Amino acid sequence: MRLYIADAFTVQRFSGNQAGVALLGEEDFPQEDMMRALAGELKHSETAFVRQTGERAFHIRYFTPAEEVDLCGHATIAAFTVLRETGVAAPGRYALYTRSGELEIELGGACVWMDMAAPRDGREFSQEEQAGLYAAYGLSLDSRPEGLAPQAVSTGLLDILLPVKDRAALDGAVQDEAEVTRISREYGVVGVHMFCPEREGNITARCRNFAPLYAIPEEAATGTSNGALTYYLYRRGLIGVGGENRFLQGEAMGKPSEILSRLTDGPEGVKVRIGGRAVLTLRCELLK
Repeated sequence: MRLYIADAFTVQRFSGNQAGVALLGEEDFPQEDMMRALAGELKHSETAFVRQTGERAFHIRYFTPAEEVDLCGHATIAAFTVLRETGVAAPGRYALYTRSGELEIELGGACVWMDMAAPRDGREFSQEEQAGLYAAYGLSLDSRPEGLAPQAVSTGLLDILLPVKDRAALDGAVQDEAEVTRISREYGVVGVHMFCPEREGNITARCRNFAPLYAIPEEAATGTSNGALTYYLYRRGLIGVGGENRFLQGEAMGKPSEILSRLTDGPEGVKVRIGGRAVLTLRCELLK
């Protein structure tokens, strides 16, 4: 097993979102408790365990220090960057099997693009429930932008998308971890993706992501959550098919990250793709 650390959704080391990457070759996955323990030892939000299943096919399982998750955008970007930089995979298209289903990966010379799982609207929230969501971050309903409301959305992982009206509210939010953990468990979501839309320039939205239920108080870059946000904004007519969207995240953590997304429309409906770059930081050896 070859181990790497890569910084995803950035081209600058020690920025973006770090992920562990374990290359298994064609070997079977280790026992689950071992993968969970290794993820805990590396101490990053997710570690991707990558197994090659064909000339242009891979299977990835994703572990946080606490649990296995179905899909992880930044760890996928990191994993395919490692595969390219180590010569295992050349630029091209690949099939990726995950617990969220089979996805297509487009591996470029710099950027990695990945399909998200089919978008799915989750539950909406009553006025009282919305007040509770904002209160968990020290905010009131006055922080909610006109015309937008919280909703659970999934493109692989179900998150609550929590809109705020400006960057002051985004930067000033202070999470009550115990309450957000309770909320996440009650509503059956991974966590909360807070965002404020940008009206000018080439930035679609600025974001913060919180998943204390999975031992991630805050995360610097989240592909699946921004995939869900892409679909949320599309459903409200704020972005369209064909363009490239740009989300900034991690600024509050001092780890600025850039996540890209695209929408395509086909026979099976709209499809969300997430893209980004990554840089290798560390190569590790697992001792026996």
